[in-house]
Amino acid sequence: MSPEEARTARSLWPTRTIATSLMLVGIIIAVGGAYLAVLGGSFYYLIGGAVVCASAFLLWQGMDWGAWLYAAYLAGTLIWALVESGLDAWALAPRLIGPAVIGALLGLPVVRHRLSPQRRGGAASCGVAILCLALVVCLSFRSVSQFGPPTDPLRIPNAAGSGADWPVYGGSQGGERYSVLTQLNPDNVGRLKPVWTYRTGVVQAGPKSAMEATPVVIAGTAYLCTQTNVIIALDAENGHERWRFDPHVNPVGASVVRTCRGVAYYKSGSAATSECSERIISATFDMRLIALDAHSGRLCKRFGDNGTVDLATDMGQVDKGFSYVSSAPAIVRGRVVIGGWIADNQYVGEPSGVIRAFDAETGAFAWAWDMGRPGVHTEPGRGQTYTRGTPNSWAPMSGDDALGLVYVPTGNATPDFWGRERSPASERYSSSLVALDIATGEPRWSFQTVRHDLWDYDVASQPTLMDIRFGGQTIPALIQPTKRGELFVLDRRTGKPIVPVSERPVPTNGAPGERLASTQPYSAMPSVAGSLLSEARMWGMTPIDQLWCRIRFRSLRYQGDFTPPSTQGSIYYPGVVGGVNWGGIASDPQRGLIFVNANYFPSIVQLIPRRAADEMLKDAGARKFHQDGVPTPMGGTPYGAIMDGMFSPTGLPCNQPPYGRVLAIDVATRTVRWSRPFGTTRDSGPFGVPLGIPLSMGIPNIGGAVMTRTGLTFIAATQERMIRAYDSRSGRILWQNRLPAGGQANPVTYFSSPSGRQFVLIVASGNIAMQSKLGDYVEAFALPKGSGIQ
Repeated sequence: MSPEEARTARSLWPTRTIATSLMLVGIIIAVGGAYLAVLGGSFYYLIGGAVVCASAFLLWQGMDWGAWLYAAYLAGTLIWALVESGLDAWALAPRLIGPAVIGALLGLPVVRHRLSPQRRGGAASCGVAILCLALVVCLSFRSVSQFGPPTDPLRIPNAAGSGADWPVYGGSQGGERYSVLTQLNPDNVGRLKPVWTYRTGVVQAGPKSAMEATPVVIAGTAYLCTQTNVIIALDAENGHERWRFDPHVNPVGASVVRTCRGVAYYKSGSAATSECSERIISATFDMRLIALDAHSGRLCKRFGDNGTVDLATDMGQVDKGFSYVSSAPAIVRGRVVIGGWIADNQYVGEPSGVIRAFDAETGAFAWAWDMGRPGVHTEPGRGQTYTRGTPNSWAPMSGDDALGLVYVPTGNATPDFWGRERSPASERYSSSLVALDIATGEPRWSFQTVRHDLWDYDVASQPTLMDIRFGGQTIPALIQPTKRGELFVLDRRTGKPIVPVSERPVPTNGAPGERLASTQPYSAMPSVAGSLLSEARMWGMTPIDQLWCRIRFRSLRYQGDFTPPSTQGSIYYPGVVGGVNWGGIASDPQRGLIFVNANYFPSIVQLIPRRAADEMLKDAGARKFHQDGVPTPMGGTPYGAIMDGMFSPTGLPCNQPPYGRVLAIDVATRTVRWSRPFGTTRDSGPFGVPLGIPLSMGIPNIGGAVMTRTGLTFIAATQERMIRAYDSRSGRILWQNRLPAGGQANPVTYFSSPSGRQFVLIVASGNIAMQSKLGDYVEAFALPKGSGIQ
């Protein structure tokens, strides 16, 4: 090489470096685009990849036409992106930012001067790139969508709710999650400060377990349970531990899901009861129901057998970790009602989902609702067990003392993704809300939210009882949120829909031998399920992982709502988390509003033929619960099943953000008052690495909220370690504070007499599935002392 040629080669190195990168990216996009086109997807990536390769070749040669061609590619990409995704910053970002950055580099003097100066292709490429970047930046500052004016009609001025205490898991027996306290209001909530922190000393009880407890607060004492079922009483004013009871549960078992979401408080109405006149009742991972003196933490000796009732009685064979009570017991008219969590997808005929009631004073058996024994509410006879394989109820229940009803949300019968062997009773009551007579255990009415559920759409949320003004009269209503994102509004006396429910046709082409429902129920309430998925709504941080997600989408089966499970692999959306999960909704009965936090990311289920599934399980060495690449057994069916989230190679969901959203809905008018993405990217990011930048993406969340009479809504719940206060009427964030760990729990609010302050309390323990930081914290917030509070 001559000196002149060497100098020319050295002068071209910036351009050739860009050209090499472009060629590599162009080849990947073109090849992937060709595959996508074969699958029936967009031809854009094939054409765009080819154009990028041609541009890279010309740039390598030092030809200005390469920059002009790239400018044309950028302009075409901008038009395509706007047509496909509209003016959505998160949708445009992966389509435009990466290509635009390269286009801007072509405008750098060190590159531009090596190209033909007369044609100025580098400048043109840079100009289009700047236009693309400016569009994304400007759209990212758009205000949050608002629906309707932030008016404040008081439809029920004297609505009841929790007062100085938070005596029940959901704030009240009906799960309203509403407080009538007024010290904290939109004008002063910005001055809320942390006032005490308590650490339980229990960080993790084995894989994937975290504390998700909602404390109850009674007369200055807060009671909560850990994931190892340790029950703790704290001074609600300063967080000092008053007592601790450890039932010495061995948390190791078949299930990786184990938690205790709350305890129940009961005050005896019997004058003859001196011991344990006030008691805390809870259930354990090893199937015990225990009662403790609320003041001392000692076992109530006259409850059951020295303070304990054996919940394994009459259940038959229960493999360790296959059945336990995860939610706080419901107490209605002096009876403790419990259901239980049952392991998903293990085999036909798993432990019974029986619902049982016990006397809150003595622990004596009161009745059982066993679907396989209709009309019979006694314990099984000698040598018999409760009916196996029936739908369970792991979500929190609600009650109505006045009506004498307990409202039981049920799951689907196991195995989740195959239902051919289900009994008529299981078909009738799975994924339903059932109102049981508290005196007898007999169903008074039931409402089914999913017919023949094959999607793990358990009714996971506590029913919310709320009196609603319709047509000039107040109706005792019940609102049932679902993983599907549907909100059903029923008359809680009869179970009849107040807001209309219609049946819509759904796909019925399931796996061979399966039978599917031809229609599913849809509520006329605003859905929080999100829009149907499409290839255009697949997302990624760059064009490459977005292309990967498009290919993944096209290679799986998706026919919209209720796409049946298949051996190809089927997408269902909302996914296994929801929609709305166990955090439930909060209500403001005064204003007729409900607050909903929902998730938006899809799940995948793939049926594995029996022989192949058995071989995979044999190679794995044992039964596995949701381990990557290992099917759940679904013994007794023709298939095993592999479940997964639909994620890109970066670990982010494949669908377009937001992945979490908060909404306020006016129940009477069935309108969305306001809606906004929920949470930022501060504590999350690609490959599990937090970005540290609070971009308002809307992120996955688990946990619920509490609303107040003054128009505040408190919630944590997101991957982001943050608790917030929203203006219930407008959706504006009025206050937020960092938490030491993820706040995957429901907050509570109460009044503490010693300092005369209203407190907000939240458990911050994190959640591995949510990829939030683990911890063992209980955090309390209040206004500073001496700040002029009344």
